[in-house]
Amino acid sequence: MKIALVAHEVKAAELIDFVVAYRELFERHELYATGTTATMLTDVTRLSINRMRPGDQQIGAMVAQNDVDLLIFFRDPLASLGHQADITALLRLCDVQSIPVATNMATAEILVRSLDLGYFDWRYAVQTKDLRTETELRASGME
Repeated sequence: MKIALVAHEVKAAELIDFVVAYRELFERHELYATGTTATMLTDVTRLSINRMRPGDQQIGAMVAQNDVDLLIFFRDPLASLGHQADITALLRLCDVQSIPVATNMATAEILVRSLDLGYFDWRYAVQTKDLRTETELRASGME
């Protein structure tokens, strides 16, 4: 599974602690993170993490293409951020693509434990269906 890891600056330490706690689970998956977050996570965990630059835009593009299976985005809900519209757009894209999202540690823990138990296997079915549907449309000339 492809997992995107994002954190606002004040939540970076919390995300690092979370990834350390579930390191064995995360090492079995393909990880993506924004620049600074990727560097910090790699330094602490020694996990292989794809560093996205510019991170927010690349992760957003992956989400738009349904190329992420889980987004863990530890955000600061109390901060007044200039890029709030970008955050809302990213979360909206996750809703459009049915990509599970955790915006805090409690939800992230539920989702990664579910992932570990195989409850994300439906993502493979969705991706396979999307590919089959696209192939069928091409074959019928209805692209």
